[in-house]
Amino acid sequence: MATEGAAKARPRYYTPAEVAMHASPDDCWVSFLGSVYDLTKLVKSNEGPLVQPIIKCAGTDISNWFEKEMKEIRTHVDPITNLERPHMPMGRVLHVAPNEPVSNWSTNFGTAWWKDKTFQVGLLSQKTRVVRFKNVLTGQEDQLEVPSEELIREIRERYLEYNWHAASYTWKVMLPHDGEYTFQVLDMDKTLEDNGVLDENDEFETLAIPDDYYIPVIHLYYKDDLTVA
Repeated sequence: MATEGAAKARPRYYTPAEVAMHASPDDCWVSFLGSVYDLTKLVKSNEGPLVQPIIKCAGTDISNWFEKEMKEIRTHVDPITNLERPHMPMGRVLHVAPNEPVSNWSTNFGTAWWKDKTFQVGLLSQKTRVVRFKNVLTGQEDQLEVPSEELIREIRERYLEYNWHAASYTWKVMLPHDGEYTFQVLDMDKTLEDNGVLDENDEFETLAIPDDYYIPVIHLYYKDDLTVA
């Protein structure tokens, strides 16, 4: 039980494709510097030109807006004034100070939105994997893109969309063991990689092999199926 509690406390990982599904003013997500943020409430409560750059980039990664180490808006030296200014080629953004002194600029907004963790919904996967699922009992096959950082039990949560009884199955993959390939039960508290299901896409890319040349298959065995050893 302690393990399950620890798993629930883990941050949620999202794929870039999942972030891209939230690409409107009414459902506005962005990712930057490895995290994913839901800025819907921010843009709705601050209507006007200063949130337009955020809305235009909804569903995408905006890490190029920020200086990686300091996690602040990038700056540059203005060639005219020779002063350091925010680098905003997309236009000035909410909570970024104007280049020139103005009477209506206020700093009483509190925490700048890019530092406000209340908007953070999870982490952006640094590497995703495509996995095929085969239900041995029914023969049904499904394919999912999942974050490589996720534990098998977290991947199972994703798979519930396709099979509400996913927890009633034993998950197995075919792996080398003692010189031959055998079906081995996956440890639900480990990642695919930690279970021995290696990600070979980088090697495939080096060898100019198509990404879909090999897709790992997780076989689902119904636990009440007495024909399964």
